[in-house]
Amino acid sequence: MAAPTLVLDASTGAPLQGQVAEALRSAILAGRLAPGTRLASTRALAEQLDVSRNTVLNAYARLLSEGYLVGHLGSGTYVAREVPEKLLAARRAPARAPARGAPPALSKRGAAIAAVPSLPATGPDIPPGRMAFRVGLPALDAFPSELWGRLLHARWRRSWRDMMSPVPAEGYPPLRRAVADYLATARGVRCVPEQVLIVNGTQQAMSLAAQVLLDAGDAAWVEDPGYSPARGALIAAGATPIAVPVDGEGLDVEAGLRLRPDARMAIVTPSHQLPLGAAMSPRRRKALLAWAARSGAWILEDDYDSELRYVGGPLPSLQGLDGDARVIHTGTFSKVVSPALRLGYLVVPEPLVEAFRAARRLADRHSPVLDQAVLADFITQGHFSRHVRRMRVLYAARQEALLDAARRELRGLLELSPLPAGMHLVGWLPEGADEGAAVERAASAGVVVIPMSSARLDSRGRGGLLLGYACVPEEEIAEAVTRLARALR
Repeated sequence: MAAPTLVLDASTGAPLQGQVAEALRSAILAGRLAPGTRLASTRALAEQLDVSRNTVLNAYARLLSEGYLVGHLGSGTYVAREVPEKLLAARRAPARAPARGAPPALSKRGAAIAAVPSLPATGPDIPPGRMAFRVGLPALDAFPSELWGRLLHARWRRSWRDMMSPVPAEGYPPLRRAVADYLATARGVRCVPEQVLIVNGTQQAMSLAAQVLLDAGDAAWVEDPGYSPARGALIAAGATPIAVPVDGEGLDVEAGLRLRPDARMAIVTPSHQLPLGAAMSPRRRKALLAWAARSGAWILEDDYDSELRYVGGPLPSLQGLDGDARVIHTGTFSKVVSPALRLGYLVVPEPLVEAFRAARRLADRHSPVLDQAVLADFITQGHFSRHVRRMRVLYAARQEALLDAARRELRGLLELSPLPAGMHLVGWLPEGADEGAAVERAASAGVVVIPMSSARLDSRGRGGLLLGYACVPEEEIAEAVTRLARALR
C-alpha cells in the first residue's frame, strides 16, 4: 500500500482537494507511483496530510473519473495500468525522407479544381495586421464586437442545451424566418421560410446548386471576368463553365446564346457584378429570365453585397422578377458582418427544397448552431439593419478617400473610377503594363492587390488590379496608396 510524500500549501488559496489530485497525478506520471500500485486508504492519507477525509475522497473521485485510478470493490484503489496520456497519444511514426519523383497523379477533375485561381487572395509576406487593400474583407475595426459578445452570452445563458443539440440540415428555424423576412423587405425576394436553407457561405451554396441541378458534362454560363470560385464549383460537379463576356449592362445574354444556347445554368451577380461593378440592365434581366424559362435552365443569383449600395435605393433581386421559378437566390453575411462567421443562405423554388435539403445534409449536416442563433438575434432585434446603414456611410467615405489619394498619387500608374456600391474598386493599368510584376511590386511594399487576370476565364483584356477599401481605415488609405504608387513607379 503506497502513500507517497505529498506537499500541500494552504497559503496559495488553491482548493486542497485539487492540490491532492494534482500531487497524485504528478507522482503517477513521474513513475513514483507505478501502474497497479495500491494507494493508501482515504482515511490514512487524510490523517497523513492533516486534511478532512472528504478532501481526499473528492481527489480520488476526480482521478477515478479521469482514468488515472481504478477502484476494486472491497480491495481498494489502484493506479491504472494505462494512464490517460498514453491512451490519447499516438505512437510517433519514424521520420521519412522526402518523397522523390513525380507528384501524385490527380484525376482530371482534381487537376482542374487545383488550377482555379483563388479570389480573394493575399500577397506573399504581408503582415497579418496590414489591411490595404484586401478584397472582400469588411471593416473589422467597425464590427460591433461588444454587442455581439452580449448577444452571444445571453443566448448561451438562456438556451445552452439547445445550442449543443443538432438542428435540421436546412438550418436553425428562427434564423430561416429572419432571413426570409429580411429578404422580402430589403431585396424583394418572394419566399417563405421553408424555402430558405442556411449554408456555409456563397461557395457552399454554389457547390450545392451545381451538384443538385447539373450532370457531368452540362454547360453553365459564368461571367467573364467574374467570381473564379464559381467556376471551381462547376468543375467540382463535373460541369463545364462557359465564359460569357460582361459589359456595362452585365452578362451579355446574346453572347451566351451564341456560345452555348443549351447551357443548363447561368451564375450571375446582377445587382453588383463581381469584379467590374456594373448592375444588370432591365433589358438583360428580361432576356436572361426568358432564356431560362424557354430552355428549362436555372439561374443562380449571387447577391453577395447588394446591401452596400451608396447611390439610390437597393436594386430589386432577379428572383423577385422571376415568374417561372427558375432562379435560385443566394447571399452571404461574410461581406456585411464577418468572413469568419461563414454563414450564408439559399432561397430555392419550392419543388427543389427536398433535394437541396438532402444535399445539405450530406455535405456537413448543418452550420454551427450557436452562430446561427446569435445571428438570428442580431437580425430580429434590429441590429443588422442598423449595422448595414452604418457600413454604407463608412464604405462610401472610404471609397472617396481611396479615389482622392489615387488622384494625387496614381496618375498615369493606375486608373480608378467611382462605383455606386461594393467594397472594392478596379484600377486599370496602362496598356501593355505587366500585371504580374505590378502585383509582386505591390506585395513587396506591403500592399495586397489582386490581378484582374485571376477573375478571367479568357485571359485576354487590359491588365488591372482589384483594391479592397472597406477594411482599411481612412487614415491608413493615403499612406497605403503612397506605398503602392512608389512600387508601381
